[in-house]
Amino acid sequence: MLGIREPSVYGSQTYEALCDDLVAAAEARGHTLLCLQSNSEGQLIDYIQQAYFEGFDGIVINPGAYTHYSYALFDALKSVPVPAVEVHLSDIHSREDFRRISVTAPACIGQIYGKGREGYIEAMDLLQKRRSGPIGEAAEEKN
Repeated sequence: MLGIREPSVYGSQTYEALCDDLVAAAEARGHTLLCLQSNSEGQLIDYIQQAYFEGFDGIVINPGAYTHYSYALFDALKSVPVPAVEVHLSDIHSREDFRRISVTAPACIGQIYGKGREGYIEAMDLLQKRRSGPIGEAAEEKN
């Protein structure tokens, strides 16, 4: 619903345009990016597991409202040895009280919020930094 839902909060860019921008940013960094979206919690879990079985180097995830209550997504992220970064377009910490709580962030190496599309690019850079760092280095970068 990007570009339709609350443009004053999430911007007017469509999901397709966001993916095009992010794929180009990944390619400019020498990476391949696969954009996936679902409104189904089960499908998101399948995508997380797919990242493991297909040998992905990292996951950039915007769990949307699932951020605040999906222990199933938390478990899925914890179950695979693929580093993940949680991203939110808006500043979730300056909005409603319930948005300030993330049950999925503890399963991630970082959480980035309030930076719009740039947050996704920052997440890719964080994953790359972690990947090229010393073995066992834990990148704990919260916004």
